[in-house]
Amino acid sequence: MGKRNQFHRLIFALGSVLLAGAAQADCRNGVVELRGDFGQASFRVDLADDPQERARGLMFVEDMPRGKGMLFVYESPRSASFWMRNTLIPLDMIFADETGTVTRVHENAVPLDETSISGGDGVLSVLEINGGLAAQIGITPGTQMRHAALPQDVAAWACSEG
Repeated sequence: MGKRNQFHRLIFALGSVLLAGAAQADCRNGVVELRGDFGQASFRVDLADDPQERARGLMFVEDMPRGKGMLFVYESPRSASFWMRNTLIPLDMIFADETGTVTRVHENAVPLDETSISGGDGVLSVLEINGGLAAQIGITPGTQMRHAALPQDVAAWACSEG
């Protein structure tokens, strides 16, 4: 019985390590998580963190799966504006400050529209998802976002938190 108990403890310990690793894996470059009054949501994202990637964004994308998006991250907080030039699908733009707190949500940006969409001042990141999803999920100003590319030392929801 002693060896059997040791085996069970070993299996439990391995399972705990795997579960802890899975929780931390959610804060990897390919996933952005959001939490708010609605609970939690996550999106697989492509990261646009240099000028060329940010300039191209989701231009020419004809279809995007529901759980996918693009996360734009700047070097420092700034005034940020977007447009829909050469963007073929409606998008929700979720603007966040350096803590990862959502400051503004622009819903259903119109494909190919070149009107400037302002996120305001102090924007460090912008999450683009399929148009209409922000409202369906309940993403509003005050929602918290986390991602490995965001500064963890000031994060409202750090990667090390559950």
